[in-house]
This record gives sequence, C-alpha cells and structure tokens, in this order.
Amino acid sequence: MKHDNRELRADMKYVLATDNPGKILEMREILSSLGIEITTRKELGVDVQIEETGSTFLENAMLKADAICRITGFPAIADDSGLIVDALDGAPGVYSSSYGGEELDDSGRCGYLLDNMRDIGQRSARFVCTIVCRFPDGRVISAEGECRGNIISAPRGCNGFGYDPVFLLEGSDMTMAELTSEQKNALSHRGKALRSFALLLK
Repeated sequence: MKHDNRELRADMKYVLATDNPGKILEMREILSSLGIEITTRKELGVDVQIEETGSTFLENAMLKADAICRITGFPAIADDSGLIVDALDGAPGVYSSSYGGEELDDSGRCGYLLDNMRDIGQRSARFVCTIVCRFPDGRVISAEGECRGNIISAPRGCNGFGYDPVFLLEGSDMTMAELTSEQKNALSHRGKALRSFALLLK
C-alpha cells in the first residue's frame, strides 16, 4: 500500500526499527496511547542485522531508521539509548548494550558496571534516548529525552530491563526496576523522547 507522504501524519502505520523486546513493549505502549499505529520488524518478516557504527545516539538511531524504512517502505521509528555515568567519563554511553562484552546479559552488564564503580563515590548518571523517524520520501524528524539519577551499589527491583535495577531516579527512593510500566513510561528518558516525537509528528 502506498502512503501519501506530503504531510507528516500520525494516522499512517509506522514500523519500529528495534528488535529489543523491552523497547518494543515500552514504545508500543506509549505510541499506541498517543494514537500512533505501529508494527514491528518481526511482524513484517524483516530479519536483518544493522551495524550500529555511529559515535552518538543520534547517528545510531539514524542508521537503524534509514535501513528499516528502505527495506519495508514504511516510515520507520528507531530508538538509540543508553546510560551515561559521569564518573566513568560518559561510559557505557553508546556501548551500553554491549558493555563488558557481547556475551553478557542485562544482569551481567549491571554487575560489570557495579564492579567498575566499586570504589567511586560520585554516582551521578543519566539515561539518554534519541528517537528518529525516517519517512520513505527522505524526510526525518527526531526527538530526545533524558532522565537523571544515581547508580546504587546493588540491584533492586524486577521490572524493566537493562540497567534499570541499578538506576535510582533523582528525587525518588525507587529504581527504574521498582516502577510499574505506567510509572516508568511517565518518567523515563524513552517516554519523554516519544512524547516529544509525537508532538512533532502531529
């Protein structure tokens, strides 16, 4: 089906460029609640590995959105996000998903981060998310969001994914992993970026 792309419309179907189950769940919940119809790579039968060779979140999100838009012909929404720890000079940053080695799972990466911060008193950090939407006619819109907090000494909570169990929200006594999905979507870097994106889209 061909889409009229002369206007940026929220009522057309968009495809998510990620295959991360946690991100898909959050993005689907937030975007659907904002009236944006979405599908996923898996639902369209797209199985492709996209090399994230960018040096910034924006560059990586652009790479993913561009590739999936070209393959599917749909406007593609890509997210690139990560954890920035001040005392580690911004690490893990754009390497958040592979921090400590590709063989580590979420729990292993949290453990690796805590090991690296064992003797560090400065614990401030922030989650950053960049959302990019690439349209078949070549136009691009993007939005960003961030969430500040501190890295605690041991994981807490069983919700969310990634570094959520070790990230204590600024001004709160709860980690990201102790929030309900509704609470997290209201406060998180990804929620903020997606809501900004929806405003730009409309």
